[in-house]
Amino acid sequence: MNRKTPGPTVEVPSTGVQPGMQALTRGLAVVEMIASAERPPRFTTLLEKTGLPKGTLHRILQTLVDERYIQVDERDQSYRLAAKPFELAHRVWDQFDLRGAAAPELARLSNMTGEAVRLGVLDQSQVLYIDQLDVPQPVRVANGVGSRAALHASALGKAMAAHLGMRDRHQLIDAEQLSAFTGRTITTEEDLHQHLNIIKARGYAIAIEELYEGVAGVAAAILDHRSEPLGAIGIVGPAFRLDAERLHSLGREVIEAARRVSGNIGQLSMSISVNPRPLMTTSSAVNLAIPGEDFLAEGPHWSEAHQRLLWVDILAPSFCTGDPKSGERDCIALPELVGCAVPHAEGGYVVATETGVKLLDEAGGLSVICRPEADRPGNRFNDGKCDRRGRFWLGSLSIDTAPGQGNLWRIDPDGSATLMDSGLSVSNGMGWSPDDRVMYFADSAKREIYAYDFETESGAISNRRVFVTLPEDNGTPDGLAVDAEGGVWVACWDGWSINRYTPDGMVDRVIPLPVPRPTSCTFGGPDLTTLFITTARIRLSSQVLSDAPLSGSVLSVEAGVKGQAETFFGMT
Repeated sequence: MNRKTPGPTVEVPSTGVQPGMQALTRGLAVVEMIASAERPPRFTTLLEKTGLPKGTLHRILQTLVDERYIQVDERDQSYRLAAKPFELAHRVWDQFDLRGAAAPELARLSNMTGEAVRLGVLDQSQVLYIDQLDVPQPVRVANGVGSRAALHASALGKAMAAHLGMRDRHQLIDAEQLSAFTGRTITTEEDLHQHLNIIKARGYAIAIEELYEGVAGVAAAILDHRSEPLGAIGIVGPAFRLDAERLHSLGREVIEAARRVSGNIGQLSMSISVNPRPLMTTSSAVNLAIPGEDFLAEGPHWSEAHQRLLWVDILAPSFCTGDPKSGERDCIALPELVGCAVPHAEGGYVVATETGVKLLDEAGGLSVICRPEADRPGNRFNDGKCDRRGRFWLGSLSIDTAPGQGNLWRIDPDGSATLMDSGLSVSNGMGWSPDDRVMYFADSAKREIYAYDFETESGAISNRRVFVTLPEDNGTPDGLAVDAEGGVWVACWDGWSINRYTPDGMVDRVIPLPVPRPTSCTFGGPDLTTLFITTARIRLSSQVLSDAPLSGSVLSVEAGVKGQAETFFGMT
């Protein structure tokens, strides 16, 4: 079993500090260490990392507890932040100068794009523009600084609304008349809510001729320490220059600008930085199987009957099938976020959407099978797979990737849903050992892959333990597949690779890839020896995309080992 990488360390100064200030400096360093630790540290951990004498560290900790900067969890004697830092944070945001903080980013985006850049805030149920940098030939629309725009039809408005709590979002939408400004304006509440959830998952909003004919824009919300919107920053220009492809490519740039404005890294799982390409060269065995530009392709499944691959693009959102021999693909657009899809024994496909598990027929129609996440608004399904008895296993996560909100569900062929595990953060890849005694499951936010004892007849799981933890420089574990020998193949998001682990958790093989963000993998082909790999291009900079142009395509590699045939919902 791989050993976990050590948590972050903070240097505790001991020399070079003004007399009388050493204790203060040490105390601040201890607070920072506790705040940045992956898990609340215990006294022995702090003692080891600070190198302070035991008595000194004890006095510092007790003072911080007394002053409400930290608190002790009596259950395991670990330390975590208390109320005082959060009280101070509220005061910081109350005094935050949004225009002043945003000025450098407005200039940077304007210089980079040559387009107008705007800063806006929510004012009642509209967007109020509070700053703008124009270009020599500005967009001729009457909404400069001091003017307002409809929340539902502007990129800045949608970006902010997407990050509101559901109650606040409903109040704003109820107060806003969803008027049609153009033929592309969203005018129904259901469509708008689903669209806002896609925006929240992507991290940015686009609007193409929704408020004015011929005008397009892209924006990201500026979030405070509670992940609530302070405002939004965006780029606006003529639609003929800012087409959909360019707007999406600028999505990462506005996210980065928004984060710089607030100094807030926002959702940790919404990564915009990419690990450098490893020094190892890309394997010559990696092939382009199905070209494409998927935002976030996921859940590949090989159909032996049709000799085709099926997968979803979570953020398009769409359901896709493709032929690796010809490179041809067909996609069905879906109205809401979709996490994965598997064939149904009686025809069509079972898809895990934002609002429930549904049957997708060949014509693109959707009908509800069950709604296991109905009691948890703000969650969506992510990866899923069927076991050999035709039961559909699904993991969920919070759309804003808040930790501990995800669940693991089992959907039986009769449509009943059973909660199998909870307290997960970013539910991801799953698979079963060849003897069906072990089930694997990844929690990407924790960089861990778990193993459960699995009971085939009842579908019960037990004895969850860590199978492997990925080091930070190896990327994040995403989707996975298990071969006929028991090897676990894992897509390493931001790791530029696919890793194979032996059943005892040791790295057995690393396949370098020409893309930074592989998302999942599955075995297919006539003899199940081809490993198909889905990839993503979401939130990659133009520089990274130029270096990794196959991002968003389906890749393949001859694995040298046979995979296990995938099953489908309801098969016996």
